[in-house]
Amino acid sequence: KLKPDAILLFDTHWFTTVEFVVSAHAKRSGIYTSEELPRGMARIPYSLNGDPELARLISDHVNAEGVRCHASDDSALPIHYPTINVAHYLNAGEAWISIGVCQTAQDHNFLAVGRGVASAVAASDQRVVLLASGGMSHRFWPLDELEKHETSDPSNIITAEARIADQQRLDWWQNGDHQSVIRHMNEYRKHAPEGRFGHYLMMVGALGGESCRAKGRLFSNYENATGTGQVHVWFDRPEIGWH
Repeated sequence: KLKPDAILLFDTHWFTTVEFVVSAHAKRSGIYTSEELPRGMARIPYSLNGDPELARLISDHVNAEGVRCHASDDSALPIHYPTINVAHYLNAGEAWISIGVCQTAQDHNFLAVGRGVASAVAASDQRVVLLASGGMSHRFWPLDELEKHETSDPSNIITAEARIADQQRLDWWQNGDHQSVIRHMNEYRKHAPEGRFGHYLMMVGALGGESCRAKGRLFSNYENATGTGQVHVWFDRPEIGWH
């Protein structure tokens, strides 16, 4: 339906430290086994086209926002399962570009990366879909207790408070209230959102930040995964535009 030229994926398992990094390969291919759970995700073949020109443009525009960003085409650069897991089902031959989460970044840095992404896409001739690949509250049960909490029922989320916090953000998303999500990040951090919630903040930064009014549609139930909050949400483009 969307027929994008490129899919830009914000990858919560790709942690960087001194700068943001964007994949700038013409092609990424191989066989992937998850280092975290090789029993559950093993030997997944992947073959993803890339767009080095767009990746470098994104890097340039993010740097212009005052945030350090590097476009890497190193053939040995690892790929991570937030990219593989999504691309395995959605890849239709378009370009796939991944951006990592800088673990030293703060909210304003993530939002600035998003603004750089938006200006880069606007300066290109590409139709680009943004995917924020990561979870919500993200604390796991201790190993000795895991098997008691493996079903997807939300009652298995690590705490009732984390579940309530996740649900509040789902409500805000469904109402198009991204301002509240952004302004209450300090409160949400008590529940350890995955990747500092950088995947969401970069995405919404590209869509207008606090001014974004895109309403979320749930494409799945809100579920537990070993104590963490997981859900699929799609944000439709408002009639007035993204921002």
